[in-house]
Amino acid sequence: MQQPLPSPCPGTGHPAAPCVGRYVGRFAPSPSGALHFGSLVAAVGSILDARAHGGRWLLRIEDVDTPRTVPGAAEGILATLERFGFEWDGAVVRQSERGDAYAAALARLCAAGLAYPCACTRRELADQPLARDGSRRYPGTCRGGLPPGRAGRAWRVRAEGVVRFCDAVQGEQEIDLAADAGDYVVKRADGLFAYQLAVVVDDAEAGVTHVVRGADLLDSTARQIHLLGLLGQPVPAYAHLPLATNAAGEKLSKQTLARAIDAHPPQVALMAALRFLGHNPPDMLATAPLAETWAWARAHWSLAAVPRRRQAVADGFS
Repeated sequence: MQQPLPSPCPGTGHPAAPCVGRYVGRFAPSPSGALHFGSLVAAVGSILDARAHGGRWLLRIEDVDTPRTVPGAAEGILATLERFGFEWDGAVVRQSERGDAYAAALARLCAAGLAYPCACTRRELADQPLARDGSRRYPGTCRGGLPPGRAGRAWRVRAEGVVRFCDAVQGEQEIDLAADAGDYVVKRADGLFAYQLAVVVDDAEAGVTHVVRGADLLDSTARQIHLLGLLGQPVPAYAHLPLATNAAGEKLSKQTLARAIDAHPPQVALMAALRFLGHNPPDMLATAPLAETWAWARAHWSLAAVPRRRQAVADGFS
């Protein structure tokens, strides 16, 4: 089954959104630590693209993976965004409060025969080839039913077909679901719903039409498009921004000890993020009120100016 976006890949800017005439974007940080420069880049790109199209910009805290949630991190993220001048529309959504919605979506998939229980452990899959995102490709052990004497631990979705979509920054993408990752998990063995299911349910319910985020999530997009199709939901337009890296070429993250963006004055960090995204705010904005930098950014935003490849950030931001 092919599930492309409803328009060809343009040379610049977004493909036409499935919901013509309205734009709904979002930023969805994980509260596993403080915001770093890579997070700021994603937030800046997503809000500017939404505002440039006269659209709404939503904020969601992706805390479905509760073991990775750091106490107080969500509140710190909100405070940082406010201090940097971000303004979002509507109430903040928290995935940890939306278990019923995810359970309902999984029930629909099961009722349609699209999901099944899996008894396999990580150790049993350790020798399988790696998928594009670094996970192990599932060989389909439990696809036809649980092995004798085994109980289901996780729930997987049957992954079939080729997904083609146009990314407004990264270009044309084509992923063979079965060959790349195999049947993927939507509910984990520890009882938690998987990111892939949660983000799809959340985006669909919020009416998100455009997803602008970091390129580290590009490999998740095909599975999310696949799930949207199985659940009968429209597919948003996608734009994956270049990754910010440290001097060693590693993606900025909590794991690489990326410095919290709060270590920098908002004006300095915002201008650095704009330059990272291919824009050139005038130097005089460095001493102007923060609102003037935001006004300049909204007036000059162009997704076509955003570079495709990952790049190292300036000293002090990694």
